[in-house]
Amino acid sequence: MILEALNKMGRLDLAVDRMEQRLPIELFAVVERTTQEVDLRHPAHLRVSETQIRNKPAINLGNSGEQAEVLRDLLYTLYSKFEAIAEGHRAVHEVIAGVVAREGLRKPDSLLGGFKELWKLYQSEMRSLLHDYLATDGNPLYNTKRVSTINNNVFHRIQRDKNKRVFRLGEVDENSTGMSNEQEDLDKILQASVPGLVSKSHRRSGTIQGDRSVTYDSPAAGHKLLLKPSVFNISLLLPPSLSFLQTLKDIVPPDSDIAISTLTSFLDDFLVNVFNPQLDETLTELCSQSFIDLGAFQQDLHWADHALRPILKGTWLFFSLVKAFCRMLDNIPQDQAFTQLIVTQLVTYHDKCATWYRGLVTRARLEGGTCFKTAADVVESGDLSVVVKTIWAGDDNDRERLMQKEAELLISRTNETPLEPYDIVSDRRSVTALCLLYSSMQWLESKLSQLRHIVDKDSMAAQDTRTGRRRWTLVNTANMQDGDQPVYLLMTKETVGPFDDILARYRELATTALLTLHVDIRCGMIHMMSRVLKAPYSLDQPANEPDPSILALNADLLSFDDNLTVHLPSKEYSFITSGLGLLLDNILVTNASQITVMNLNGCERIQLNILVLQQNLKSIESGVALTRSAMFYDYFIGGAEAIIEKAKATGGKDMGFSLEEIKVLVELCYSEALQSQHRDVAAQARKALSDHLLQLSESMWNS
Repeated sequence: MILEALNKMGRLDLAVDRMEQRLPIELFAVVERTTQEVDLRHPAHLRVSETQIRNKPAINLGNSGEQAEVLRDLLYTLYSKFEAIAEGHRAVHEVIAGVVAREGLRKPDSLLGGFKELWKLYQSEMRSLLHDYLATDGNPLYNTKRVSTINNNVFHRIQRDKNKRVFRLGEVDENSTGMSNEQEDLDKILQASVPGLVSKSHRRSGTIQGDRSVTYDSPAAGHKLLLKPSVFNISLLLPPSLSFLQTLKDIVPPDSDIAISTLTSFLDDFLVNVFNPQLDETLTELCSQSFIDLGAFQQDLHWADHALRPILKGTWLFFSLVKAFCRMLDNIPQDQAFTQLIVTQLVTYHDKCATWYRGLVTRARLEGGTCFKTAADVVESGDLSVVVKTIWAGDDNDRERLMQKEAELLISRTNETPLEPYDIVSDRRSVTALCLLYSSMQWLESKLSQLRHIVDKDSMAAQDTRTGRRRWTLVNTANMQDGDQPVYLLMTKETVGPFDDILARYRELATTALLTLHVDIRCGMIHMMSRVLKAPYSLDQPANEPDPSILALNADLLSFDDNLTVHLPSKEYSFITSGLGLLLDNILVTNASQITVMNLNGCERIQLNILVLQQNLKSIESGVALTRSAMFYDYFIGGAEAIIEKAKATGGKDMGFSLEEIKVLVELCYSEALQSQHRDVAAQARKALSDHLLQLSESMWNS
């Protein structure tokens, strides 16, 4: 009725023109009011995520739970209003079309173009919403590249200074002195330039007669953001947007000059041509932040929430990022370029962790440059490396023989190249770091393997059958991923190879860290025992306390054990601690030649050292008994004559020692006499030693 009345009054074209002018402002006001309504329904304190509460690194991995509900509420409420507005404009369009057809009005395009203008505004508002909630420039953590690169990224919005007011035409004071002066100057210029262009009666008609009650005078002011923007919000933004576009197809008037088949093309263009190309840079920046964060290679304080053993904070953050990206990919048309993008980041993270490992096990050379510490060097290559890896991967039936071989090779290597303090990794911080690296790489490899999912190549992308272009709007919103369903990284048989390769590299890095711990604790023991054996053992009185180096070694072993217990599973703990007693037993016998001189009091002190070591090791390795080394020094107390008689009687077979080891024992029996200041005592000792060594060789040569 109103439109018919306006037509009778000859004001229909003016009304339509006024509607088109007011439409942007009113539509902007609808968005603004809807945002305020949703903001009131969801108080800000309920939208704070658990991540923010726990003060975890501020890398936005998307919104879930209450936060996701806020965004869904906003979009579905807003699009329902858009739908109602579109229905109203269709009714207006149909009435005007009927009037035009009945009366044959001229310039029908000016009267029937309202719905097309409405569609353009819808596109603008939808594009703005997508941009605002996908943008990441508001977070300074992402600003890691050049400013020029940031300005070219669709996810980076230029932030205006919030301390400055937005200029609004409706707030202009027409009666102010400044405005009057400016208006008079403008009138004079126009009158002088083009006389008669502006009459006196209309000179002030250009002044804005703004409606003071309208505060939404310009869309340029922007809308309030209810949530932090994130590229991962695409999974929340896309379903309601596609649903609205599908509904809008049924509302568009047939004669509105809008091609129904291309109604959603603007969204396809935005997502395919703008959103997709920026994913590479955005994911790279997010991953880089997880690498360079100050606490990236420190223990995650909340590791118990997602792992059985402590892991690195950066590892958890990195996997959360990968998982969020995979969840997002489940809601968009699949493309193997995205899979390759994730694999590239997996390789980068492995390289970062490998570099960190090398930093832990590298030392400076005296002659310049750097090299691996002994444990890391042993693990890299060589016979000893093969034996250690075999112990880790082998069965228990051959374990004892392999551990004996390992002890012999390690003692031989360290005797050829004596250890220095800087060759040992085993300070508490480094041990913790290596344990964390092992558990983190194992955990990450396990979690990533759960994302592995192979699909047919033909099902990887949604395409327009006519053009071959990937179409986002061909995706069925009903099949989109929700937060409760498993998350997968879809791959084809052709592209799964690089993914499996990087998982193998994670396992290899974890194994390297574990083997380094295994060898390093043994190197530390050898180094400390070298100091013990080189101590003076020619004592004037019996010793009541063990050697200070023994006490230091026990403290180091207990500290090492505490770290292993906290950070490693039982299998890995057993691998590192099993065989420590066997190694000590071999060191005390094989390296006895490092003792320069020893008497009975000194031998008793060594036996006390053995007893203290044995008691301490029992708290680390079950069933430890240093029987071989205890028997070795018991023979010393019996004296050289008893040793020779035992060797003659048994041919050395029942003694449990090699010819070289017994020779060292006999030499120790004469070591104090050989150091005597009385020349005749030293001479007699040398003669007796030679005779006994000859007898020993004759007795054991054929044994």
